Amino acid sequence: MADDWWTRVFDFTDYGSLLALVHNSLIAGAVLGLVGGLVGVLVMQRDLAFAVHGISELSFAGAAAALLLSIDVMLGAVLGSVLAALLIGLMGTRARDRNSIIGVIMPFGLGLGVLFLALYPGRAANKFGLLTGQIVAVDETRLSLFLAIAAVVLVALVVIWRPLTFSSIDPDVAAARGVPTRALGIGFMLLLGLAVALAVQVVGALLVLSLLITPAAAATRVSASPVVVPLLSVAFAVTSAVGGILLALGGSVPISPYVTTISFVIYVVCRVVGDLRTRRGWARRVAAVERDEVAAA
Repeated sequence: MADDWWTRVFDFTDYGSLLALVHNSLIAGAVLGLVGGLVGVLVMQRDLAFAVHGISELSFAGAAAALLLSIDVMLGAVLGSVLAALLIGLMGTRARDRNSIIGVIMPFGLGLGVLFLALYPGRAANKFGLLTGQIVAVDETRLSLFLAIAAVVLVALVVIWRPLTFSSIDPDVAAARGVPTRALGIGFMLLLGLAVALAVQVVGALLVLSLLITPAAAATRVSASPVVVPLLSVAFAVTSAVGGILLALGGSVPISPYVTTISFVIYVVCRVVGDLRTRRGWARRVAAVERDEVAAA
């Protein structure tokens, strides 16, 4: 029984021949890691982790509707994500309003998605994959659309990164200096919606936080540098996405448990390293203070 359980999770028989089946997924995973790692840093700065989950629910509803209507699932996910992002960006100017709006959108989107999946007459695997991801879900056509959306997000991030970071850290000062904080906020919400739609294609709607939040959260545990944190976040996200795909290829369970486990392990390691560095820093400060007191005496 234990052996059967283990082979369902890890079975690398004919692994080499199976790699060709996930060529597109590996490319999509690497690109998603790049996008998710960068977007995640700004999400952490702007305290929008809850928004990511809210957007993913409407993205799931859009993908489920597309599946029911026999149109491109990724297009449906993008439309659902953009709609949710616009609602949150336009109506949630204040944090309290934003959280309440997200709390309303989340169950509505999830309920719509469940309804559309219940009406869908096709294979159960397609339904399940929208929630937990599918390792071979990215064909050539979808990969082209995936890369095009990712390019739009990356170019836009490069253009608005500095003013958006400024407005995220100190919005009042940024507004006083003429930075269009509201326009930047709405624009970033749209970019976040597109990033969520990309993540849903790989890890499903339920676990997008593992690629859009956890890598950035891990990076901030070991560094405060505005350069190092994005680089580490991207490295962690790419490792989680690509590593999860490679591990999932050797099992018969969905991809998302592998991606989320790698992402979580990275976070735990970074948290331990960060705590150790903090304790050593305090120990050095205490020792320095004691030396100064002895010298003064």
